[in-house]
Amino acid sequence: QVQLVESGGGSVQAGGSLRLSCAASGYTYSSNCMGWFRQAPGKEREGVAAIYTDGSSTYYADSVKGRFALSRDNAKNTVYMQMNSLKPEDTAMYYCAADSSYCSGPYSSLPGAISNPGSYRYWGQGTQVTVSS
Repeated sequence: QVQLVESGGGSVQAGGSLRLSCAASGYTYSSNCMGWFRQAPGKEREGVAAIYTDGSSTYYADSVKGRFALSRDNAKNTVYMQMNSLKPEDTAMYYCAADSSYCSGPYSSLPGAISNPGSYRYWGQGTQVTVSS
């Protein structure tokens, strides 16, 4: 049974940093990707960033580009998202997801993967990030 467990959320002031972790169990990393999404109350789930599990490429939404950075440790089956220069508008529940239909085959696309949350097979339970001004 695949489980994704996020951790690292919390409350910070604007300009602060957090590092989120997504630990996968029961999931064998293959040629696919993992993505991070967020959802604020009353808003749709938004794709934030995605990374191929081999680490060959990353992709970031414009809203976080230059502030967030993905990394992965395949030995620990864990993906990290370093979030710097946090803004109040970053406040949301953050979710990681694995195994997107947009990340396999010859037309693999990270932009497609973060634009289509429904394409992922596995989801974590989420971790709350709150940024105060």
